[in-house]
Amino acid sequence: MQASADILVRDGVVETFWTEVMGYWRRLPNHALFVCLAVAWLFLFQVLGNGGQGYVHSNSIYFWMFSAYNQNSVTDDSHGNIIPFVVLWLMWWKRKELVAGSLRTWPPAMVIVVLGMALHLLGYGVQYTPISIVGLFTGLYGLLGLAWGPAFLRACFFPYVLFIFSVPLGRVMEPITFNLRLLMANLVEFVAHGVLGINVIRQGTGLYDASGAYQYDVAAACSGLRSLWAMFVLATAYGYVTFRRSWSWVALMAAAFPLAVIGNSVRLLLIIVVATVGGKARGDWVHENPIFSLLPYVPVTMGLAFLTQGLTKFQEALAKERAKENAK
Repeated sequence: MQASADILVRDGVVETFWTEVMGYWRRLPNHALFVCLAVAWLFLFQVLGNGGQGYVHSNSIYFWMFSAYNQNSVTDDSHGNIIPFVVLWLMWWKRKELVAGSLRTWPPAMVIVVLGMALHLLGYGVQYTPISIVGLFTGLYGLLGLAWGPAFLRACFFPYVLFIFSVPLGRVMEPITFNLRLLMANLVEFVAHGVLGINVIRQGTGLYDASGAYQYDVAAACSGLRSLWAMFVLATAYGYVTFRRSWSWVALMAAAFPLAVIGNSVRLLLIIVVATVGGKARGDWVHENPIFSLLPYVPVTMGLAFLTQGLTKFQEALAKERAKENAK
């Protein structure tokens, strides 16, 4: 890792990137206005961000978000860790469009800032921090408009709207989580029993060997929400870059859901097969192995790659047909 970093520095990649970043930053007006207001806004949520301290004893909304993303194995909001990086990458990808419009102060954007503050006060008052998180990003969006105008807001609306996935939904998602657990348990039972001839019995979300040699429950952490949301966000970003403003983008986003279900079902099926052939201990080893925990992402990644290739070829063929018709 250090060697790779040294190569980037030696070849001037980091310096070139930083020079380009600063070049675009200088093209934006009102630097001091935005930086001062943004720092003040972010600091507010550091000292008075978390109104409900029953589970996370900190005033900081950022610490609350970090805890929600990384310390709750039940609700699976860990995809929130990648959202800022996805948004920043897409902002950089759209950098020319962001600075191409009329950049100016725009006082009406204060309405958005006030709305963000109102949401935060509501969330703080009822001690429901996710509402305050919506307020945090709403107000920050308003500050972007205040400093750089409506054209900048329109240009950055997507990807900025992806911050909605930074809001931990917690127990709100339990009905969806439970139904996903049931779906995957049914799929694994069908394939194991009906296709592979493994005598597995399903009771609710539990999968059992007929002889009682092993039993596995499709727990909330195995429901697929982690890979589902993560891959949905990545499919949305990748689809936007590849198929911007087309139905193919929507198709790529929609495909992330069934592919994530298939990926998690493959992992669960592998556990059942290994436990049947090699015993419960080996099945548990597959279940706990961090490498096999990445298995759900393989079908999703491959499926999205093949779908992208197919959609690209279809669009190219469609464009050629239209060109022929226009030439007649």
